[in-house]
Amino acid sequence: MEDLAMLALRNLNSLPSFVEEFFNHELPYSWNRNWATISTPAVNIVESKDEFRIEVAAPGLTKEDFKINLENDQLTISANKEVKKEENEETYTRREFSYSSFSRSFTLPETVDSEKIKASHQDGVLTIHVPKKEEAKPKPAREIAVA
Repeated sequence: MEDLAMLALRNLNSLPSFVEEFFNHELPYSWNRNWATISTPAVNIVESKDEFRIEVAAPGLTKEDFKINLENDQLTISANKEVKKEENEETYTRREFSYSSFSRSFTLPETVDSEKIKASHQDGVLTIHVPKKEEAKPKPAREIAVA
């Protein structure tokens, strides 16, 4: 009986504590993945013959939350959102604050007409239209006569 109790204690002591496990290892993959998804919205870049279209999926953000800058062919999209919620009940007050922000930068090719960039926001998607210069657009096929 005494041997069984000693074995149980030895096995119990060999188990890592939750605190040791938490601080001595990286966060579980699912925690990192969810945090990255929340912090950095998904971006689609679509190229057509006339333009590049950048689509930023940012549900919960309004057009006022976004800031778009262009400096030296570097397009930077950022957003800041602060939400304050307060509930007052008879015996308590609960305040919740939530902050979210992100910033993404893209280097634009020389073929874009940076003076004509436009942005719109609808249904949680920020869309930025980056038109190409006329000389960068594909030319229609033509037949060349032999002289």
